[in-house]
Amino acid sequence: MFHDHVLDFYEQLQDDWKLPKGVDLIYPFGHERVRNLMENFSKKYYTGKQKRRFLFGINPGRFGAGMTGIPFTDPIILSEVCGIENTAPRKNELSSIFIYDVIDQFGGPLEFYKHYYISSVCPLGFTKENKNYNCYDSKELYNCLKDIIIHSIEYQISKYCHRDIAYSIGQGKNYKILCDLNAAHGWFENIVPLPHPRWVMQYKRKTKDVYIDEYLIKLEN
Repeated sequence: MFHDHVLDFYEQLQDDWKLPKGVDLIYPFGHERVRNLMENFSKKYYTGKQKRRFLFGINPGRFGAGMTGIPFTDPIILSEVCGIENTAPRKNELSSIFIYDVIDQFGGPLEFYKHYYISSVCPLGFTKENKNYNCYDSKELYNCLKDIIIHSIEYQISKYCHRDIAYSIGQGKNYKILCDLNAAHGWFENIVPLPHPRWVMQYKRKTKDVYIDEYLIKLEN
């Protein structure tokens, strides 16, 4: 079952990554609470053995997957939209709000997750000076992570994955990294870029329906 594959992947992640000085790892899976949320979510939404198309964000942030363990899913959405109660601090995260607006328009979480799986290029996130820090924010950090990133993607796509299309959540650096890695390793026939939810919510919120429609058009093709 797909949920077993997903849980196996997250269970094998460790918190012993060697990182540049001043960069800290976000590792929520050391908490039983988070592991239980992951299990409940996966068994509810990642049922069956059908293949799914994969979407890759950058890496988890502090207030979404950094608290729930579930990419682009903050504690409030996890409870109120996904129906999985939790005791994580009640914080919304902008990217989560946008992604679940897309999911709602698609037909809701049960329908969406039958067809799609959301992950990240780098499965764990980072902070620097108590702020979110992306895996590509320094060449030194990315070089430390490259082998981990390759292993993580190959592990996840080894089962239940459509290889015709994958999606980059982000049209800039994340898209470039995913395209470069894909060119080297031949994972997917095509990488399709999607606008990053945080960019939409910070700078284009008044016209966010345009970007929701863009997601739906690209996903349904």
